[in-house]
Amino acid sequence: MDCTKQFLLGLFTSAIMVVLPSISCAKEIAVPEQHKTIQAALDAASTGDIILVDPGTYHERLVLKRGITLKSAGDDTQGKLGLLRAEKTIINGGGKQGEGPGVELAEKAVLDGFTITNVGFYDDAKWKKHHATQGNLQSYEHIGAPGVAGIAITGISTCTVINNIVHHIGYTGIAITGNPSKQVSPRVIRNFSYRNMGGGIGSMKKSTAFISENTCFENFYAGIGHDDASPLVTKNICYSNIRAGIGISENACPIVRGNRCYKNRRAGIGTRTGSMTKPVIEDNDCYQNDMAGIGNEEYVEPTIRNNRCYENKLAGIGSRDHARPKIINNRCYRNLDAGIGSEGGAVALIEGNECYENARAGIGQRGDAQTTLIGNHCHHNKTTGIGFDTCKTGQATMRDNKIIDNALVAVGIHAGWTVHLSNNILSRKGGLPPIAMVFKGATATFDNNTIHGEGVAGIRVGGIVVATGNRFNGIAIRKAGPPNFGVWALAGSKVTLSNNQFTTWRHALVASEASVTVNRNTIRDFHKTALVINNVPQGANVSHNTAISKNPQDQVVSIQGLRAKVTNNVLQTDLK
Repeated sequence: MDCTKQFLLGLFTSAIMVVLPSISCAKEIAVPEQHKTIQAALDAASTGDIILVDPGTYHERLVLKRGITLKSAGDDTQGKLGLLRAEKTIINGGGKQGEGPGVELAEKAVLDGFTITNVGFYDDAKWKKHHATQGNLQSYEHIGAPGVAGIAITGISTCTVINNIVHHIGYTGIAITGNPSKQVSPRVIRNFSYRNMGGGIGSMKKSTAFISENTCFENFYAGIGHDDASPLVTKNICYSNIRAGIGISENACPIVRGNRCYKNRRAGIGTRTGSMTKPVIEDNDCYQNDMAGIGNEEYVEPTIRNNRCYENKLAGIGSRDHARPKIINNRCYRNLDAGIGSEGGAVALIEGNECYENARAGIGQRGDAQTTLIGNHCHHNKTTGIGFDTCKTGQATMRDNKIIDNALVAVGIHAGWTVHLSNNILSRKGGLPPIAMVFKGATATFDNNTIHGEGVAGIRVGGIVVATGNRFNGIAIRKAGPPNFGVWALAGSKVTLSNNQFTTWRHALVASEASVTVNRNTIRDFHKTALVINNVPQGANVSHNTAISKNPQDQVVSIQGLRAKVTNNVLQTDLK
């Protein structure tokens, strides 16, 4: 053999000798066949190994190793709750006697198909007490407070927890703790977590986990809780938890998408605690919760869009305590309070929502809120389309909303509110309530709205109203009996009407002991007198109005008052 061939052969042989020792073959390890305890099998395993555990109860607490798959033996046959193999393969942590989590995960490890229970002390009497009081007597603790979890994922970049059942833990069922120095994105999928003394699943301290298709119920706090974490939370089911189905607080910014949250003792999804708490909450179903479907408080700034909130005992979506939500394109219906509610200094953008068949208002505002209402559709609610309850200093802008066919008024504005309404459609049929009511102590500006329907008035005014460029379209003139006025100004009110169009009302305006300025309005299809103004205080101004009638005996203005200015009003006879 020549020297060149000898050199190449030697080089090849050396390369094989270098590579072969670094190759390891993954193996399966059976418990209890090869190792009587799971931890013994874990200690003997190497990266890539699969440990298969036969059905039975194992009185252990486990620490996994990097790259190990720990799996219960069997197929994916369904049991009563989760997989049958998970139901039959039980890790019992020994109550208060053991130390450490039920299972401590490791990097790139997989935990698949176990029941983990009896870790720490489950206090059934305490659980029942706080369930009965909806958690109102619970002390507030961060979900990141010290505790021993059923399954703990601590500072791990990636691992998988799948198909497990975690219950009756003295702390959170599955606890995920992040690491500020690296991305922490474990996968927590298709687990059941219930009757734990913390949350069902807790994501905390910068975790960015993927939490999907889990079922969390009857937990002491939230079904899934977040504390300064930003996971993706999708397709989970959370019900009958003592607090929220999904709870978000302390600077948490998760994406919460496609979940079902129902029959929780508080909100379906609840956000609170600070302006840096900015979750995106979208495409969830929140229903039959004992408080709001989605609740916001304490300065949080969530984006809430494309959700369905219905049959909740309070609002479909409720905001208070200076929360600043963006509430966009949701459907809120059949709630026992408002479809969407704001109070307590909340500053809310409410845009493009449909609110219907709620027991109170479609959108209800109270308690000094500041709201912007754009393009909402409120219909067939049991009281008001959009209601503003008495407060000290509430402010609202209403633009391009469609408020129709609600049982009482389309819009009701109580004392303390200043509201600007522009380009809205306000409509109702039948009965006596006005289409819009502005109470004493309230101020409302109406610009370019369509006010359509019947009742005692298009707008009934006890406070201050400035109405410009609106269309007041009645349905049929009621010539006798209950009032039927475009605008009805009550004693002590102040009304300015300019460039409006009134059609098919007994009178366009009736004012008694009210301050009025009425200029450049057009009135058609009225009964005898377009404007009826009695006992007005000094300074009333009625000028340049046009009334169009088939009867030349009709009149534009009937007025009684002190030094009222009545000039250049014109009756046009329409003989068609």
